[in-house]
Amino acid sequence: MTGATESAPVVPRVPVLNAANALTALRLVLVPVFAVSVVVSAMTHAGWQLAACLIFVVASATDLVDGWIARRFGLVTSVGKVADPIADKALTGAALLLLSWYDRLPWWVTAVILARELGITLLRFWVIRHGVIAASRGGKIKTALQILAITWYLWPMPAALAVVGPWIMGAAVLVTVVTGFDYVAQALRLRRPAR
Repeated sequence: MTGATESAPVVPRVPVLNAANALTALRLVLVPVFAVSVVVSAMTHAGWQLAACLIFVVASATDLVDGWIARRFGLVTSVGKVADPIADKALTGAALLLLSWYDRLPWWVTAVILARELGITLLRFWVIRHGVIAASRGGKIKTALQILAITWYLWPMPAALAVVGPWIMGAAVLVTVVTGFDYVAQALRLRRPAR
């Protein structure tokens, strides 16, 4: 024995103020800007509808970019893990509520999607001591379909194309519900005591 002790590898601290978290913060800031644009448009003024739609698309795009930056450059932080889903749900929730408020989307659709999102968030906290429920491929498809459907509803489409929106939203609702059940099954497996 040489008497030398091996020290644990030093894990570099990731600063909270980084590019990934800045994009998440931008998404949060854009939520009220988006909401005001929709309200000003009253879903009848094409110019403001276009503005609201573009703000929504830009805000949604930051979700893809901030996650990629965080993973690619090792900028994952606890703050980002909490703020990112909050920003996502705030943006999607605001869009769905406003679309229903202006009679573009049935209230039951908004209720189903928001109930599922809140339920899965609570489920993740319920099992956090036992493991992490990672976003599945179905969850990513659900997010993509929701963004596409909301974008379709926000854009001032001609009548011939507007009829496609409910079909996209229908697919989004179906995937939302199915993946919700999948996450519940994952949570129950994590909570099941080991034998």
